Amino acid sequence: MHTQLIRFIRDTYKTDDFIPLHAPTFAGNERKYVLDTLDSTFVSSVGAYVERFEQQIAEFTGAGRAVATMNGTAALHIALYMAGVKAGDLVITQPLTFVATCNALHHMGAEPVFVDVSRQSLGLCPVALADWLAANAQRTESGCVHKASGRPLRAVVPMHTFGHPVELDELQAVCREWNIALVEDAAESLGSFYKGKHTGTISDFAALSFNGNKIITTGGGGMVLCRDAQQGARAKHITTTAKVPHPFEFYHDEPGFNYRMPNLNAALGCGQMEKLPRFLEQKRALAMHYAEFFKDQPCQFVTEPSYGRSNYWLNAIVCEDQTQRDTLLTELNKAGVMTRPVWKLMHRLPMFSHALRGELNNAEWLEAHLVNLPSSPIEVTS
Repeated sequence: MHTQLIRFIRDTYKTDDFIPLHAPTFAGNERKYVLDTLDSTFVSSVGAYVERFEQQIAEFTGAGRAVATMNGTAALHIALYMAGVKAGDLVITQPLTFVATCNALHHMGAEPVFVDVSRQSLGLCPVALADWLAANAQRTESGCVHKASGRPLRAVVPMHTFGHPVELDELQAVCREWNIALVEDAAESLGSFYKGKHTGTISDFAALSFNGNKIITTGGGGMVLCRDAQQGARAKHITTTAKVPHPFEFYHDEPGFNYRMPNLNAALGCGQMEKLPRFLEQKRALAMHYAEFFKDQPCQFVTEPSYGRSNYWLNAIVCEDQTQRDTLLTELNKAGVMTRPVWKLMHRLPMFSHALRGELNNAEWLEAHLVNLPSSPIEVTS
């Protein structure tokens, strides 16, 4: 099958050159806006494009406030901080995620607890979450704690894997039952919707990423989404070193973070946001093109869950077995068509190998079967 798939992808992208997994596209005002920041000399964290970019994201997602940060990990750190996560806490998340999810927890002094994913969404499974809590947690006057250790279970962090929304209503219901905060890692899901609402706006706090391989990029950057505008104002305050505005005095009223996005990066983001609707159209068309091809193939194309609309950030297929997966990865990469497996599961990494976890059958099955395909937005022609 790999020979046929290589030809299909090359015909789709109309090139015999190397095809990356997801390359940025600059086809609008990006250059103009970036050069404007150079001309203005406001290239650092003070400048009009930062506020403009935050407003564009808030309007597109429907968030109460969007706060720009220097990268997605910083955005997730702030989202967790705003949700009340503290050093020594336990935070439930999924093992099938990019390492940044767990790195943000580590930098806070918190530890992950790994709960299985759903094969439908590829994200945190609400049934597995409810089962793990029932077996391992208890409610106290001070909140939910881990039975064996007494440590607080402070938050649940699902990740919208490859842009496919998780089952947010069900996860939120479990979190409410156990009095645990829900924080969405929406790094990959700008342009994805859950029952008509943008991902990252169901929980109080969420994080987006604008890394070079995301659906839009600022080179490096992230965004904290806050459902409440007042909470958003505080997030903005603490990400800018908690400095109290004054014409010349330096006064900071609480410990803060220097997580500000530079104006230079925000200018690039403003140009990218103008193209986002078109990128989403192109990526959906590409996904449907792949889905049609795989109708007659042994691999199964991963489609959006029935309750949501995915941005199809990275297209993925599920192979029949690991041997077929490895053959596809080897042969396509050898042919200059970039493919990759899903990330190494977090509990297999040395720094998180001793973390608490439930049964991870679905995550381990997906790890052995899943392959990501080239997903750069392009015009698809039959």
